[in-house]
Amino acid sequence: MPKKAPSKIGGVALTVFGVLALAACTLDQQGGTAQPQGDDTSSKPSTDGSSLSVEQARERLEELRVEAENDPSGYDRSLFPHWTSKDGCDTRQVVLQRDGEGVEVDEDCDPVAGSWHSPYDGETFTDSGDLDIDHMVALNEGWRSGAHAWTTEKRERFANDLDSSQLWAVSASSNRSKGDSDPADWLPPLESSHCDYVVSWIEVKHTWDLTVDPDEEAALREVLADC
Repeated sequence: MPKKAPSKIGGVALTVFGVLALAACTLDQQGGTAQPQGDDTSSKPSTDGSSLSVEQARERLEELRVEAENDPSGYDRSLFPHWTSKDGCDTRQVVLQRDGEGVEVDEDCDPVAGSWHSPYDGETFTDSGDLDIDHMVALNEGWRSGAHAWTTEKRERFANDLDSSQLWAVSASSNRSKGDSDPADWLPPLESSHCDYVVSWIEVKHTWDLTVDPDEEAALREVLADC
């Protein structure tokens, strides 16, 4: 059965976030708070969201290859090694530090304090255990869109991509509701986030040269039309 594109959401404004930055995971010896390295330690790393404008997203969408979805056998999450460690923090921990407010971590880089706003549903959490790190383009969706032909090393880079807007700290419930769906089948419950969401989706697909299927492309166009 063909996918049903989501209904248009009128009057939604896009908030364009700055370019994502990766804070190094050094700990404040006094209080155990993560401190970014570099000359300016007062600026907070950018949160999730694409650095693309809506117009740029429309241009990138035209450059994506539209193909019928291919679902080769053999998919397994282990083929996309994720939450790899660097400088003492794994990717999940880095995203939680990047996307939270007032985040403090312990000697193992695990958040012990802070608050997080989930952009998919507008909920706020103070326990990092209530959050998942969502892959904007889910690993299985990536597999179906071309990643099945990649090396394991490339799939690992995709699964831990901190340079694009691939990784989002969101409520566990919204992430599990999404599963591996594309925008033809699922959009965040918070309608005001739909523009940010599809712009980010297009950015990740374009960055990694992944295909879109016809229903997926139609859903992206429909949301962008009202952004």
